[in-house]
Amino acid sequence: MCNSWERFKYGKTKKPDVIAFEKNLKNNLNAIQKDLKTKKYVHATYSTFFVKDPKLRKINKACVGDRVVHHAVFSKLYPIFDQAFIFDSYSCRLEKGTHRAVRRLHAFFKKESRNNSRLCWVLKCDVKKFFDSIDQDILMGLLQNRVKDKEVIWLMERIIKSFPKGLPLGNITSQLFANIYLNELDQFIKQGLKVKYYIRYCDDFVILNTDPEYLKSLIPKMEAFLKDRLKLSLHPTKVIIKKYRQGIDFLGYVSFPRFTILRVKTKKRMFKRVKARLVDFRSGLIKKESLDATLLSYLGMLKHCNAFLLKQKLLGLASFEIDKPWK
Repeated sequence: MCNSWERFKYGKTKKPDVIAFEKNLKNNLNAIQKDLKTKKYVHATYSTFFVKDPKLRKINKACVGDRVVHHAVFSKLYPIFDQAFIFDSYSCRLEKGTHRAVRRLHAFFKKESRNNSRLCWVLKCDVKKFFDSIDQDILMGLLQNRVKDKEVIWLMERIIKSFPKGLPLGNITSQLFANIYLNELDQFIKQGLKVKYYIRYCDDFVILNTDPEYLKSLIPKMEAFLKDRLKLSLHPTKVIIKKYRQGIDFLGYVSFPRFTILRVKTKKRMFKRVKARLVDFRSGLIKKESLDATLLSYLGMLKHCNAFLLKQKLLGLASFEIDKPWK
């Protein structure tokens, strides 16, 4: 449990609830360990708040003790299931992520279009209300297919059933469970439909092909599989087929044949956030180190696309505000 605590607290040491838990760390961890061994562990209720990123999302936050348990379960399950995932599943996996997914998208385009010598089309889909719609019993069945340890199965069920329906956004276990759930779709698309160029990040996925009619023919097959096997459905207004050269909006970037740019909404959110941080800095609410961390985060995001002028504008804004005479 100590290892799970160390993994959990990384980057959270200044949070009030984490500080409070750590004040009586040994007793708190021992109590969790004892409850797990005696099977008296009961998951506490969640606290709820909303974040805008960019759309409004409801986040359900577990207490510190439960989140330590989540990390313990995650560390046990991740190596078991990750090896079964397809290569092109990019959400919440080691050495994956959004930037690699976008690079892979462009690599697939080059192959399918033969270096932009023929027209390439993209089918882009989104699962409707994914986390809310996950069937807990189906998920438990998928977990039991690979996990044979009865103690672990008991604990997984405690965590899953701690939420009334679906999975809560906020648990580290939810991220892994989501990948396990949609791995069924991945396998169907890759093995059943024999799709060659397919990329998924959480509940968003894309398929590339030179034939738009072929892409159109995949939609009802995927819909039927999602409904029958996973009790899910595609978002009706987010199933799009378009030419790659028109620009593919995927994971915060818009990819074209010869370049990739930042999505307009992401750009606006970036400048809004930086301006707010600059106001906080000049008001003395945050230190220079905190402001620098925000700027470095966005500069890191910009290096993955064609954004030279955008980078100069961002740095110019920050430099002007920092060097501006104080009132």
